[in-house]
Amino acid sequence: MKKVLIANRGEIARRVIRTLKKMNIASVAIYSDADRNAPHVLEADEAVYVGESPSSESYLKQDVILKYCKELRVDAIHPGYGFLSENATFARKVKEAGMKLIGPSPDSMDLMGDKLCAKKAVKSYNVPLVPGVDEAITDVDAAILIAEEIGYPILIKASAGGGGKGMRLVERSEDFAEQMRMAQNEARSSFGDDAVFIEKFVTKPRHIEIQVFSDSLGNSVYLFERECSIQRRHQKVIEEAPSAVITPELRKQMGEAAVAVCKACNYEGAGTVEFLVDGNMDFFFLEMNTRLQVEHPVTEEITGLDLVEWQIRVARGERLPKLQDELSINGHAIEVRVYAEDTLNGFTPDIGNLRRYRIPTGRNVRVDDGFLEGMDIPIFYDPMIAKLVVWGKTRDEAIEKTIVAIDNYQISGLKTTLDFGKYVLKHNAFRSGNFDTNFVKHYFEDPKIMYTAMVEEKEALQHGIQKIWDSIKARNKKEFASIKISSSWKNARK
Repeated sequence: MKKVLIANRGEIARRVIRTLKKMNIASVAIYSDADRNAPHVLEADEAVYVGESPSSESYLKQDVILKYCKELRVDAIHPGYGFLSENATFARKVKEAGMKLIGPSPDSMDLMGDKLCAKKAVKSYNVPLVPGVDEAITDVDAAILIAEEIGYPILIKASAGGGGKGMRLVERSEDFAEQMRMAQNEARSSFGDDAVFIEKFVTKPRHIEIQVFSDSLGNSVYLFERECSIQRRHQKVIEEAPSAVITPELRKQMGEAAVAVCKACNYEGAGTVEFLVDGNMDFFFLEMNTRLQVEHPVTEEITGLDLVEWQIRVARGERLPKLQDELSINGHAIEVRVYAEDTLNGFTPDIGNLRRYRIPTGRNVRVDDGFLEGMDIPIFYDPMIAKLVVWGKTRDEAIEKTIVAIDNYQISGLKTTLDFGKYVLKHNAFRSGNFDTNFVKHYFEDPKIMYTAMVEEKEALQHGIQKIWDSIKARNKKEFASIKISSSWKNARK
């Protein structure tokens, strides 16, 4: 494998390029009009233009991408996440063109991409499932009877796709018919498939996912769990590894169940098996993502591994670099997704220009981003600017270091989720570990709460600084000259 094309953009494209450079493999970037001067384009060994700004006219143009692969004699394609990363049709085209997709087989994608088929496949391996139905439903009246049998509250979910699209929570039978029609309409619009199914809604659900890896030689491992329960609109905002509530015994059970899911679909490469954990600490299979996850850095930080390198080695037919008994957890890592969103206005996108952009630095502070100061955040793609990842020896240390890193992250020109990230990290529910996927609903239903907390913190900080400054000025000049003010206070005073 001498040359790899990254069929993606932004921070994940830069992330893949870093590992390719480390492995002395040439990289090819693709770009749209909006990304013509993006960092991933500048950092790759080669770059090719694939179309206009909308993803449907550029990053999703399968035949255009494959044409360039042939012209540039590319050996493999890394799809990143999103776009074509879980597209079985594209995976088959790559294979037919004589190239390697750095990911699982098309058959594995097909099986795990259909939630109903996935549930049927893992059921024979005794993987715990949420009570519900194993087939698509279109008849509303029949669905109402099933819902009453399962018991409210229930979830209506699209069979295809994810990201919270085509999903509806129903707490009363009176609301069922309308919510089912809405779920079907959204599923049809997003995935071209209006098939839905019904599951029991898990109370106090925690979203815990297991990072898995399999090679072509029959070896599979789990690289422990990630806690992904801090979400808005069913999409993750903060992740950490390991979870604050998973015991070693439960970790082993969930890890072995995740490996069983790999066997159920003859998996190869990096994948993530997502589980729901209820208030009794019982876990249930949710779905499998057949790609590298956005939050993979926290797993890298606690294992000391390069997961992109593992992907490439597996794609080359090599054995997994480590087997299960060689893997262990070291410390704690937290990832805060930095979105261009107005958190005080319902997390609505706030597209604009990065007039000022300074990332935090320091030991065990990592920023995976896709932008430079002065760049515009395009309206055509996901509004994520960066991922702030911090490692600490303990969870408490990781939390404190992340708060400091957020304070040192300088962005102006648009609103971001950094303040929300800090609000979560300082909240007693998060610090105690006593939270679930309803964190925003329970503690952030009124965004003014965060605004008030920010104002109070600012006033307290200003008051403390003023007292110190008054004390300093009261001393004579000789003493004043000998006083060393720490850099953190200097920054605070600025």
